[in-house]
Amino acid sequence: MSLLSSEPFGAVETMEELFAIASRMEQEAIANYTELADRMRRERQPDLVAVFERLAEEEAQHLNTVVEWSERTSGAKPDLSKLRWQPAGTFDDEGASSVAAELLSAYRMFSMAVRNEERAFLFWTYVAAQADDGKLRLAAEQMAREELGHLTTLRRERRRAFHAEKDRNRCMTATGLPELEQRLAEHLLALAASRQAEEAPDFAAAAEQARGRVAANTRKPFGQSPLLKAGVAPDVTGRAAALCELLLDCYLDFAARAPSEEEQERAQRFAGQLIACRSAIRAAST
Repeated sequence: MSLLSSEPFGAVETMEELFAIASRMEQEAIANYTELADRMRRERQPDLVAVFERLAEEEAQHLNTVVEWSERTSGAKPDLSKLRWQPAGTFDDEGASSVAAELLSAYRMFSMAVRNEERAFLFWTYVAAQADDGKLRLAAEQMAREELGHLTTLRRERRRAFHAEKDRNRCMTATGLPELEQRLAEHLLALAASRQAEEAPDFAAAAEQARGRVAANTRKPFGQSPLLKAGVAPDVTGRAAALCELLLDCYLDFAARAPSEEEQERAQRFAGQLIACRSAIRAAST
């Protein structure tokens, strides 16, 4: 059950509790996907708004199924007061709520949704295995089968998004770390020029660090980052926050794969600079 961050706290003892858990899980997913859709709307990313609205709609349909099943079985809607413990570890937005919107994609988000459905499937499989009552075990197994049906739909959407992304990647621009760092330096200098006097030094210093990384990468390259292999989209290079995120990911990846302690330390130092830079950009935008 490696996809679950933790195992369920205990066995489900009643059908009312089972329906309450299922309802709580679906409501959590709806709330998270709706919040992500709202964020993409604020970030002016209409394609991703549509993805998250679609995911929220799917979860709403799942919730309706649970409600109808509960009404057929017990004559009442799921009652959250029946929860003896909160189901945890079945939903993970994998950073979508904080990562720069330009670094997200429909394929990545459908992949996240697929993994969430896999977690839900594993959760119900675990519940079924722990159930002493045959009726509860069969109901949990049915919940698991429902999640497999949802998983089939989402995997199909993920395949479509993958092929659409392949077409979009043909418009990507091939580039390397020095060019991206130089572009970031230009963004930061522009930010320094546009800010009030007390804020300008932070961006000017960050721009100087970016130029230092340009020189370091030219003098002693890390090599080609696999994160840049497909190229970089104009909407990433066009914004300081997104570009900062991408470079940070590159250096963290280099640090994880560094052939020597010296290279690891250098990549980690650059990553630390970019974390500080990203924080300054975020603070300036609030």
